[in-house]
Amino acid sequence: MKILVTPTSLKEDSPLEAMRILREYTDDLVFNPYGRPLTEEELLPLLQDCDGYIAGLDWITGKALAGAKRLKVISRYGVGYDRVDMPEAKKRNITVTNTPGVNSRAVAELTFGLILSLVRKIPWLNEKTGSGQWVRYSGAELNGKILGVVGLGAIGRIVAQYGKAFGMTVLAYDPYIDKDYCEKENFEVSGLSTLLARADVITLHVPLLPETRHMINEDAFAGMKQGAFLVNTARGGLIDEEAAALALESGKLRGLGLDAFEQEPPQKSPLFGRDDVVLTPHAGAHTKEAVEKMAMLSVENLIQVLEKKPCKYIL
Repeated sequence: MKILVTPTSLKEDSPLEAMRILREYTDDLVFNPYGRPLTEEELLPLLQDCDGYIAGLDWITGKALAGAKRLKVISRYGVGYDRVDMPEAKKRNITVTNTPGVNSRAVAELTFGLILSLVRKIPWLNEKTGSGQWVRYSGAELNGKILGVVGLGAIGRIVAQYGKAFGMTVLAYDPYIDKDYCEKENFEVSGLSTLLARADVITLHVPLLPETRHMINEDAFAGMKQGAFLVNTARGGLIDEEAAALALESGKLRGLGLDAFEQEPPQKSPLFGRDDVVLTPHAGAHTKEAVEKMAMLSVENLIQVLEKKPCKYIL
């Protein structure tokens, strides 16, 4: 069995137990030579003759799959599969799996780290203090503020709980909202436009779909409360980054935290170099604990499909 392994956390010499299991399963392993998500052109030659594929955040297009004549399974290392051409995979009888739930707390913790970094301007204060300056800046307290959670899935629920622990009022929007859960947790169910208008801090936890692409656009920014903070640790395409830059310039946004970008890694952006923006390199799921869990589940999924055994996480 020839297996392509592209997540940047899973390297050839990785000591993870999951990688030991994979090496025992087959010694014909191909690894990501670029250290970042792969483009269609880069993926094409690597996928040739592969039976299985443990996939990072690569662009898995129909053209890339067309060249993978032997491919039987794409095991996503992570939850999202918006970069996988699912209709083409189905057409070619390629099974796609993912690893739901195992990185939820890691992403939620980074989300709140970004929120705290923005409202207290921690990175900027660190930079100033480290350069010998003793500045004074009045940040904001979270207690008593309104947290708007867009997408109340596994990650959104944990973020909402963190917000409640900080004394925030939680507004929740989700097309498939669990009203009983919200009532139990004292979360207020809200429409999206109402949430944007009322929330002091907005955090996004929805998949990237045609209907969610640029859901935070010029009109959405116009409908936000003046001086709101916005955080996205989900998918970059949810936010129109040009519109976000204009919202920061106008003061509509007081701060923006991004762990996901329309282009990854971003090459140029009007958001670079701003002291009201905090950027991280899609690192939400990159904790020791989450990496171990995602690696193990992605390897288990891959082997189960290749061995024609039941797999719980087929999409």
